[in-house]
Amino acid sequence: MTEIEVCEKCRRLTGFGRVVEPENCLYCSGILWKLDELAERIHSDLIDYEYSTFLIGCRVEGSLKAIEEYFIELGMDEKNVLKNEIKRELGRIFSERYGKRVDFEKPDVTIIFNPERDELSYQIRPLYIYGRYRKRVRNISQTRWICGRCRGKGCEECNFTGKKYYLSVEEIIANPVVSLAKAKNGILHGSGREDVDARMLGNGRPFVLEVVEPKVRSIDLEQAERMINSSRIVSVSDLKFTDEEMIRHLKMGAFRKRYRAKVRFGRKIEEHELVAALNNLKNRTIHQRTPERVSHRRADLVRNRRVHDLKLLHVKDDVAVIEIESDAGLYIKELVSGDNGRTRPSLSEILGIEARVEKLDVLDVYDLESQNKLSE
Repeated sequence: MTEIEVCEKCRRLTGFGRVVEPENCLYCSGILWKLDELAERIHSDLIDYEYSTFLIGCRVEGSLKAIEEYFIELGMDEKNVLKNEIKRELGRIFSERYGKRVDFEKPDVTIIFNPERDELSYQIRPLYIYGRYRKRVRNISQTRWICGRCRGKGCEECNFTGKKYYLSVEEIIANPVVSLAKAKNGILHGSGREDVDARMLGNGRPFVLEVVEPKVRSIDLEQAERMINSSRIVSVSDLKFTDEEMIRHLKMGAFRKRYRAKVRFGRKIEEHELVAALNNLKNRTIHQRTPERVSHRRADLVRNRRVHDLKLLHVKDDVAVIEIESDAGLYIKELVSGDNGRTRPSLSEILGIEARVEKLDVLDVYDLESQNKLSE
């Protein structure tokens, strides 16, 4: 054991070995004596980023990992491995020198040091911003929709934009925020999605914007709201900072939605027969196979969703306006048309005539877990 050459600091870690100069240390190669310099490198790398919390990580590989395993076999306490010492000491030095706080749960920046390669890498925690959006016009997708023909490269079919739709709710909301945060990208996570040709009105759809690699974290959300709303196409409200748990809630939580649909029938429809058909559908469980129109991009499943209420707002000749309240995830167009028998029961099936939605608006999205709308 006395032939193993380690520096004074590693001698304290391992509990054995002959003390040599740091640069000749078999274990750390002098790294433990250069943590002040390493802290300066990190500070310099992150000079353009706003952050208050951090966490040090250490990746051990290659020959260093083999040496470490050898030392453990000789009796070194596993708690004293080099990576733990680097994390402890480097974290202490960096915190004291630059006034940043260690956060083991959700640090603004995670700093990864690889002593084998003397490399630093960084994971910048995204900003998460909750809000509600209203889409005032039709034929705008919720998220960026890449052209299926060119896969985003640009072609004649997409007018060389690389996108199927020129604008998206995601871009209108994300672009101003990405600019304010000096971020890499913005990703919209919505509580469900409306069809491209449907509007989102009422109190708006809950969403979380994930702001990727922000350099500025303390952005002015009121300013962001004004910038977004200036588009007059999409408006947002209730913006506030949140965390990734809210995304899981939006995707997995229990929601109910209210719609307004303009429906055209295959013949003139009488008010009394339409009211009777709507009453027949109330409080019914709908068995809905993935609609034909989305089957190319959705799993072919049978979903069971409940219709809670239907109200006739207007009827004249072969056209009616109907308000529908249902579980989230029910395809309203197919509830009306039946989708060639893939949705049962349907309004078309009950009436025995063709029925199709010409226009659709989403009016409200409710959070059933709290029995309140998320903005309240």
